[in-house]
Amino acid sequence: MADPFEVRMRFSSQLQHLNASVNSAQKAAQYALRYKDMDEDLHSCILEQVERNNMNTRANIMYFIEHFLDLAKEGHADYIRMMQRDIIRVVDAVAPDDGSGAANVRVVRKVLQGLEEKGHLESQAVCQIEDVLRERETNDDDLGLASSPVGDVEMIDGPPSQTTPRPGKRPAPHRLDKRQIEQRIEEDRERHKRARESIWATPKCEDAEMNKLWEETSDLGEDDDRLLTEEAEDFAKEMSMQRCPHKRTTNGERH
Repeated sequence: MADPFEVRMRFSSQLQHLNASVNSAQKAAQYALRYKDMDEDLHSCILEQVERNNMNTRANIMYFIEHFLDLAKEGHADYIRMMQRDIIRVVDAVAPDDGSGAANVRVVRKVLQGLEEKGHLESQAVCQIEDVLRERETNDDDLGLASSPVGDVEMIDGPPSQTTPRPGKRPAPHRLDKRQIEQRIEEDRERHKRARESIWATPKCEDAEMNKLWEETSDLGEDDDRLLTEEAEDFAKEMSMQRCPHKRTTNGERH
């Protein structure tokens, strides 16, 4: 039997080193499913890592959760139940209300929509979280994700600003250092590339492309029948006009 402490440490390390590639997510998900007898312990690792790491790592873990629950649906559904129980805690860690994770709001929203569509989360829970996310959104420019001089970018883990916020105002969002900005841009570019590829992907089976077109085509209606009839009549008239004079017939007799 594997040592629980070693399993926990290895899984935590995999979560810390997640990136935009599918391989890193698959490796971590398969590891958790292999040691599903320690499910509560490994689930707690996800919560700990999503609360301890920087903004980019938290975003990667959020994307990992969707991939993980897809595999857990067949491999070990208890992971889904535990994530449903603690999804609020995860969202608060990935996009906290202090402004430090405001750039992750879009990530959280995208993943939650995916989890809802796949039946991993109830629509009511997603709607409630969406109401909270609207208050935590901000522009990328406010976080240093747009181009800005290195000297003007604050460290995300640096000391808080000395300026006291006015009552009723949210604290100013933390800025990222240049390295984290570049890492985030590169990982987002990789995810967008993969998303575009999945749009055009066709299953590898016989007549897959034809079946895909058939599913995406709407059913025929009365307007379609009328249009087809009109096109057939127009085609017949055009063909009649193009015939050579010596082939034209009247009442079945050739001239």
